[in-house]
Amino acid sequence: MTTLRPLVVLLGLLLAWQALVWLTEIPPYLLPGPVAVGRALTGSATLLLDHAGITLAEILLGLAGGVVVGSASALLMALLPPVQPWLLPILILGQTIPVFALAPLLVLWLGYGIASKVAMAVVIIYFPVTSALFDGLQRTEPGWLDLARTMGATRLRTLFRLRLPAALPAFGSGLRIATAVAPIGAVVGEWVGSSAGLGYLMLHANARLRIDLMFAALIVLMAMALALWVLVDRALNRLMPWVPRGPAQRPNPEE
Repeated sequence: MTTLRPLVVLLGLLLAWQALVWLTEIPPYLLPGPVAVGRALTGSATLLLDHAGITLAEILLGLAGGVVVGSASALLMALLPPVQPWLLPILILGQTIPVFALAPLLVLWLGYGIASKVAMAVVIIYFPVTSALFDGLQRTEPGWLDLARTMGATRLRTLFRLRLPAALPAFGSGLRIATAVAPIGAVVGEWVGSSAGLGYLMLHANARLRIDLMFAALIVLMAMALALWVLVDRALNRLMPWVPRGPAQRPNPEE
């Protein structure tokens, strides 16, 4: 039943979409039906796959870069507390700047190639990874830290042997969020300036009133992002089997 539920929801959405098109008679250049989008998916499969490969490369590189830079920043703040007052304001300030304001600058500085799109993804991913890991490092059980100090553990050993393993669940949550938002950076960068990618294809399909192709590219992007999130989620569940996956169990007052 758990496996069939998403399929039932998807089928219901498609039926509601098709019914809306039939009942309102919306012109295809405003809202094509799922049948027209399906034809665009099959008829332009090669074109969609070519552009999807470029966008996927940008997402994966941005995700890797954002995780590395974000984890390094969180570990640096945890290992060197005097760095926190200097790095935290930069971290928060970076989140106050809209991504659409940064995208033209990154394209101007790094060019129209893949570098500006990867940098855009890194900027978006950096905050959730850094904040989640740093928060997890700060919430280590105080009793464990007291025991480590009693046993003469150094700050570096305590960080990598105790605080970092304890922060892995929080890091996993940040990584899931980063995986979900990574496509945003790549697509925004492609909208601002590029010659390939699903964002580029959507922009040009919209300009030519090929709304069915634009929806097809959007569906491919959604499917790709969802598959990537599922892979990351399952990998984290395998690496951290002790973390509960379901809703928290309420204690029984009679026990």
